[in-house]
Amino acid sequence: MLRLGLVFLILMMALGGVVAYGVDRFQKPGPYGEAVTLIIPRGEGVGAIARRLEVAGVLESGPFFHVVVRLSGNDRGLRAGEYAFPPFASPAEVMEILRDGTTVLRKFTVAEGLTTAHVLALLDSAAGLEGEIADGPVPPEGALLPETYAYSWGETKQSLIARMRRAMTKTLGGLWDKRAEGLPLASPHDALVLASLIEKETALAEERPRVAAVFLNRLKRGMRLQSDPTVVYALSRGRGSLGRPLTRADLKIDDPYNTYRMRGIPPGPIANPGRAAIAAVLRPLVTDELYFVADGRGGHVFARSLKEHQRNVRRFRRLRKEKRP
Repeated sequence: MLRLGLVFLILMMALGGVVAYGVDRFQKPGPYGEAVTLIIPRGEGVGAIARRLEVAGVLESGPFFHVVVRLSGNDRGLRAGEYAFPPFASPAEVMEILRDGTTVLRKFTVAEGLTTAHVLALLDSAAGLEGEIADGPVPPEGALLPETYAYSWGETKQSLIARMRRAMTKTLGGLWDKRAEGLPLASPHDALVLASLIEKETALAEERPRVAAVFLNRLKRGMRLQSDPTVVYALSRGRGSLGRPLTRADLKIDDPYNTYRMRGIPPGPIANPGRAAIAAVLRPLVTDELYFVADGRGGHVFARSLKEHQRNVRRFRRLRKEKRP
């Protein structure tokens, strides 16, 4: 009986030694001294994950990782996704990273003033997004808020589109509630349309409230907006630039977006305006200016009267002529 107890004790000590060795090895720093980014596909079992990690150099032994994770009962808790494993990550750290599901965040940036067609083209080529844009409704022009969006590998394109739409709805609604009094705008949609014109008219942040004031002053007086970007949109429908200057014939086309012929605000946005452009419309500069023209240096010259504006136009044409080779 004493001998049997001694054998059992020896076996327990041996087993304890094996467990202690396994625990120590599982917590030992990994073999690779550089960070590794790796995608774990959906539906992969712990064995396939272990092999993938070993091939990538994250683990010294895939089978060892496989066994320990199974024995610990964590084999069903490993999540798919794109992960960044730090240098010398131990098997224990690797397991915790996969259990926590803290995936790499990618970034998708929508610049102010892009048309919806352009945004969708960029989205279609964004790495790591799944699904097809055609799987859901095509968002209308102006429905996507320009911003930088974080996403994880495996997110669908439609889910990101939905987030961009919600962001625009929330931003537009919040700014509309804080709008200045007396604006000639009937709805948030009117503000969105006008903001898209401002976004295409100027790239200078400090000019947006001033350009907005000009358009709003013209609306109050019943004047046509006469915005060149609306004519470009009428001709291209947001598919891209014309690749040439506008002609006199272009300004005469019969189209609801041609603000040289039609009075009031166009029927819809001509691009996706950013928060600053929307804010400029709803909190414009207080001024009585009615005209503006490019100054040849990236900005604009503003005028209160047609006579002053015509003088500014002549000056701009002379500058443009002087710059020609």
